[in-house]
Amino acid sequence: MAALPAALRRPGGPCQVGVLGFEVDTVNSVQFSNHTGYAHWKGQVLNSDELHELYEGLKLNKVNRYDYVLTGYTRDTSFLAMVVDIVQELKQQNSNLVYVCDPVMGDKWNGEGSMYVPKDLLPVYRDKVVPVADIITPNQFEAELLTGRKIYTEKDALEVMDMLHAMGPETVVITSSDLQAPLGNDYLIALGSHRKTKADGTRITQRIRMESPKVDAVFVGTGDLFAAMLLAWTHKHPNNLKVACEKTVSAMQHVLQRTIKSAKAQAGEGNKPNSAQLELRMVQSKKDIENPEIIVKATVL
Repeated sequence: MAALPAALRRPGGPCQVGVLGFEVDTVNSVQFSNHTGYAHWKGQVLNSDELHELYEGLKLNKVNRYDYVLTGYTRDTSFLAMVVDIVQELKQQNSNLVYVCDPVMGDKWNGEGSMYVPKDLLPVYRDKVVPVADIITPNQFEAELLTGRKIYTEKDALEVMDMLHAMGPETVVITSSDLQAPLGNDYLIALGSHRKTKADGTRITQRIRMESPKVDAVFVGTGDLFAAMLLAWTHKHPNNLKVACEKTVSAMQHVLQRTIKSAKAQAGEGNKPNSAQLELRMVQSKKDIENPEIIVKATVL
């Protein structure tokens, strides 16, 4: 394997980790004409047999040793179950492999949560995927789905993250929530928790809160961007969740601010930007992804 870390990855964020120095083997969990934020999309969903065939090709060529696996959006339960089998096999080859899972299932709009993937994915995520993951990046609604517990306060959120730790992952980041931010209603709260077990069996938990300015638009792909950059920055700062999240969230803000500014300019004054105009400005944000100026500081809880 090459000297740089490798990551087996679904689409939606390989360019981000590639820019940050990772060699990436991309597996398309879906092959769509465009993302699902548009009114229409066409394409195919990869199933377990097709994923298995691709992975067998890697095995036959003995190029199936990885340092990271990163997964996100999928619509097929058999595909998701096959991911678990592959991750377990890869971890047998490399016990230090880190599996980063973005359990993409749904979100909240106007306070009401709804799933935008088939409901039968939930038990597969909860019972099979999360237990083998090292880092998970659910939003508030997804964290509630996985634990069966509603989040009304920051205390609730911290307890939900403890429940998710107990399921397996050492690192849990709730990427967005509708909790009241100390800085006011114009800010969005994200919460992170990193739990390590020392040699003597004692546990150390680092918890952080991040407050980032809200952007008045609906973007698609922000979860992919967040998970990809969190993978990269936790690799570079393995024992400092605070710094890793500050770089991740700050880069996110740079991308979103650049995107909304461009989208509004394209739409024209008084017009609401459409899905095409709100495509994330990734290429234009390359320098911010590589070396983000820290504009969002984390508070240690």
